[in-house]
Amino acid sequence: MHFCQKCFISIDLFHRICHTIATETVPDIVPTQFQRKTVFDKKRGAPGMPNLTIKDIARLSGCSVSTISRVINDRPDVRPETKEKVLQVMRESGFVPNTNARQLKIQQSRSLVFVVKGTRNLFFSDFLVQLQRAATLYGYNGIVSYLDENANEIDAAEKILREIKPKGMIFLGGSVANFRQGFSSIAVPSVLATLVSDELDFPNLSMVGVDDRAAARTAVSHLLAQGHRKIAVLGGPATSYPSRMRRLGAQEAMEDAGLAFDDRLYGLSNYDFESAYHAMNSLLARRAEFTALFAMSDVIAFGAIRALVSAGLRVPEDVSVIGFDGITMSRYCVPVMTTIVQPSEQIALQSIELLMRQIEHGAPAQKITLQPELQFGESVRAI
Repeated sequence: MHFCQKCFISIDLFHRICHTIATETVPDIVPTQFQRKTVFDKKRGAPGMPNLTIKDIARLSGCSVSTISRVINDRPDVRPETKEKVLQVMRESGFVPNTNARQLKIQQSRSLVFVVKGTRNLFFSDFLVQLQRAATLYGYNGIVSYLDENANEIDAAEKILREIKPKGMIFLGGSVANFRQGFSSIAVPSVLATLVSDELDFPNLSMVGVDDRAAARTAVSHLLAQGHRKIAVLGGPATSYPSRMRRLGAQEAMEDAGLAFDDRLYGLSNYDFESAYHAMNSLLARRAEFTALFAMSDVIAFGAIRALVSAGLRVPEDVSVIGFDGITMSRYCVPVMTTIVQPSEQIALQSIELLMRQIEHGAPAQKITLQPELQFGESVRAI
């Protein structure tokens, strides 16, 4: 076999490549499945091989594109002599598979995106572990996108869809208003986890969560049953659907007991330690009188307790505290937290199952409401 000394390829292959260039237009953009390995003599500055594609390799080897693909992926259903022929053409033309691009394509074809709204929400941290585990069981790769609590999750989702093109999305937390205004632009199957709202109705959006209103009513009813009548509440603004529902539940429980809900005992807080700490300090600075606190998340409860202790108050001797979520830390803090436990494992499994049905079977969207539990701890006492 004769070789061109400058390019180190067979003369026969060189002539075939030249004929290809002369008779056909080579695309300006090389498909991501391959990248060209530049072959040239650095000292002499000789030009390298032209930008070939998988179709060119198929034409030069006399094989089909699918055969080339099977060779690249080392599939066993290729005859040894055919495989060697293709590999020789690839070696002589200086091409190597772009494994990074190929792997990215594989990952994207089996990828799900988890959009997490609230970077400091520890409940979502526990929940993500369950989601990732469930996604793996179905053979999917989970990609996590964290957003600030005040970010627009729909805008973020639109950007993600342009860049990654996942099979489906699961939103951890979200604004009902944002979904109502913009979700129609999201075409992939999706699940809104930890939130169920009658205000949303999209054919590709399922919802899984607890009844926030009923759960909050249970929390405050427990405080009332322990003899508390002056109950403070820390939670988010009315624009937050879970916060709005939990406030309504707390208000209903107090009204059922013949008590008026005191707006002066409501403190605004984001779902993070620092915000809750400052919210409780604001209540204390107003000299608000209360013997118990309903915190709309365990994280809010922890931040509030830190402020109470700093002010010289004891939990539960001076102020009883009940939380919401039932995160792992609630069982190991001092005192052990009395809280409403969201069934995170069930929510995660149901979310993945609903998404799989939509992706793989074209099933319609569903709404599933699960029952929370009251976890008795040491942070509430009877008076």
